[in-house]
Amino acid sequence: METTLEAPKFSPKERAYWASASFGGALINGIYAALINIFYNDYLGLSSEGIVVFYIQIIFLLVNAFNDPIFGILSDRSRARKGRRIPFMRYTAPFLGLTFVLIWFSPDITSGVWAVFIWMVITTCLYDTAYTIVFLVYSALLPEITEDEPERNKLKVFASFFNLIGMILGFIIPELFRNISRELLLISMIVVGIIGSIAIIITTYKFKERPEFTKVDEPLGLIEALKYTFKSKSFLILITANFMVIFFQSSILSAVFWLADYIVQQSSLILLVFIFIPLLIGIWFTPRLAKKWGVVKSDQILLVIGGVSLIAAFFFSYLLAESVYICLLIAGIGFVGPLIFNDLLFAQTIDEDELKTGVRREAAFFGINALVTKPAQSIAIIIPTLLLNLSGFIPRVGNNPPNLNQPFEAFLSIRSFTLLIPGIALLLSALILKFYPIRGEYWDNIRKEILILHDKKHKKLQEMERM
Repeated sequence: METTLEAPKFSPKERAYWASASFGGALINGIYAALINIFYNDYLGLSSEGIVVFYIQIIFLLVNAFNDPIFGILSDRSRARKGRRIPFMRYTAPFLGLTFVLIWFSPDITSGVWAVFIWMVITTCLYDTAYTIVFLVYSALLPEITEDEPERNKLKVFASFFNLIGMILGFIIPELFRNISRELLLISMIVVGIIGSIAIIITTYKFKERPEFTKVDEPLGLIEALKYTFKSKSFLILITANFMVIFFQSSILSAVFWLADYIVQQSSLILLVFIFIPLLIGIWFTPRLAKKWGVVKSDQILLVIGGVSLIAAFFFSYLLAESVYICLLIAGIGFVGPLIFNDLLFAQTIDEDELKTGVRREAAFFGINALVTKPAQSIAIIIPTLLLNLSGFIPRVGNNPPNLNQPFEAFLSIRSFTLLIPGIALLLSALILKFYPIRGEYWDNIRKEILILHDKKHKKLQEMERM
């Protein structure tokens, strides 16, 4: 059966509006991911109280994991007049900015370990819930607003470019203030929370949801939805590989300040140049890679490049600390893979699922993905805390410079959780994707059939509106 339906395409200006939310989220979450590890262990002085960090992360892990599928299913089942995605983004964005700011007002260990514990549990869990709501539905919107994979790729490239700009600022802003005074750091966090929230809200006013997926689709029941989700071989393989990617991303973002302070002993801004320049350039070449090798193979190649380079940096840094720069420059090319291609792979699994169930349920897929993969974020904090505690690491005092009078084991642990372990995670992700089935002729057939199905839904919506 042929169809006259054409997948929506967008202008560069529209793609930039789409990327605005990505910038806002990266600005906020980039600072959180980069600063939270060293904030716990070095600034708040919790490296000597590893059990407290462990308790915080256990609670955070549970909240972090289960809020995604809950809000994913709620979003998929929503029949709100203004849509099932955009209202969630728009009205949660200010709360995201507020909870982000509150994290950095935590008391330190001199006020009592349990004062830190209570503050960080409450603020980080509220922050993650808000972040989950906003960016769960943002991710779910990408495969919904267009069926065309090259167009999805272009939207993702724009979003990733703005995402990188936000992440770069997420490193630069705390670097400018973190060693001067805590007051300036807190003021900068307030400004970041406001700007990030506004950037997210802009996207919600520039895009509209497609009503056929809200008005025509009949949502699956909870049990049926879970059954179809966990029966998807493509999805199960993808979330397993993505667990390694989430762990890597959480580890590498927090690694920059550790590498800068304790390994190369230079400004983190220099490291940022070597990581982000290949990323900023490389993302624009991903459409060509996908066209030549397909999405999954291109992702695998880049994952291997990133993983091997990080492992090389672990060993070469013992001979010459500055070798980290060159290794990270090469690794940055590989980091492009998970940044661009992950969401495209999820879009493929969602298209495959719609052909089986007849219902688009992006948010449920992203929610279940988070249930499985979000614990990787907590593990990325627990591992450094455990290694530092075992190695006898000595934290800095107040806003003083980092304490470089450390035992050999402390420097070994820092190299391990910043370079070796994230590198291994990337290689494991590439290996797991070897078993991912959506590729070649099978994917071409899905792309054709999904347009036919959406054409039927569009015509049914027109009939419903004439009644």
